[in-house]
Amino acid sequence: MRIGIDLGGTKIEALALGQDGRERARRRIPTPRLGDPGASYHAIVDGIAGLVRGIEQETGQRGTVGVGIPGAISLATGLVKNANTTCLIGHPLDRDLGRALGRAVRLENDANCFALSEASDGAAAGAGTVFGVILGTGVGGGIVVRGKALGGRNAIAGEWGHNPLPWADADERPGGRFCRRCYCGKDGCIETFLCGPGLAADHRVATGEALDAHAIVAAADQGDPGAAQTMARYVDRLARGLATVINVVDPDAIVLGGGLSNIAQLYAEVPKAWGRWTFSDHLDTPLVPPKHGDSSGVRGAAWLWSPEEAT
Repeated sequence: MRIGIDLGGTKIEALALGQDGRERARRRIPTPRLGDPGASYHAIVDGIAGLVRGIEQETGQRGTVGVGIPGAISLATGLVKNANTTCLIGHPLDRDLGRALGRAVRLENDANCFALSEASDGAAAGAGTVFGVILGTGVGGGIVVRGKALGGRNAIAGEWGHNPLPWADADERPGGRFCRRCYCGKDGCIETFLCGPGLAADHRVATGEALDAHAIVAAADQGDPGAAQTMARYVDRLARGLATVINVVDPDAIVLGGGLSNIAQLYAEVPKAWGRWTFSDHLDTPLVPPKHGDSSGVRGAAWLWSPEEAT
């Protein structure tokens, strides 16, 4: 049995897959958010360990454990880096979980887990090179080449969200009204424009309305002109950001995940827009929704162990 954990900003989900790849059990808890970062970190470790023990008790079987996190393990220090769940930064999460569970635990960036799931048996199954995108509380990316997640020499492969928004106008550059400071310390990262809170902030600046991302999408669908303009800016920015990925990686498929991947217009409108920014006379890159939906990240975490290793 293989157990996958998806450690998100709002929830921690656990999924157990049998040898046949079918789901055997699933559980979730809210991500602990305590006042003290250290207390939050230890509560997360305890929460993950509790989920694993609960699934093993339910199934009566011990499993391998893979965890997708919103960050990466530094190859230099062995500690978590680049996590937008900032209480994880600077901690040896894999080792702490290993001690709590009494076994080796594999950690991988959550976008890599998402991409691995969709490339293995999802929307991009059979594609040679897949770019998986997370559009949620943060913005991440993962690259899978011939069925293997690409980590990179510095464990940052696919981190397109922390490049600057390309071909930015004056309002989007530092000092402009739409430019925001990223948690990484830089101004104008792609993540600040394309994450859910970034979409809400953009709409608030443009219209004065305090709506969350889902309300903005609903208002645009109902013909609200301000929300429609906000969504047009979002489509344009997503097209520009993905055009740079296509120019560098030229993937066989791009799969969107995260809460904002449910916006239907992205799949029709973004491919119409990104051709302007790509270095090619012809572009037929598929942009597709995830087959496994919100389960892709947790499934990919389980896939960090092969069936043979889980026997």
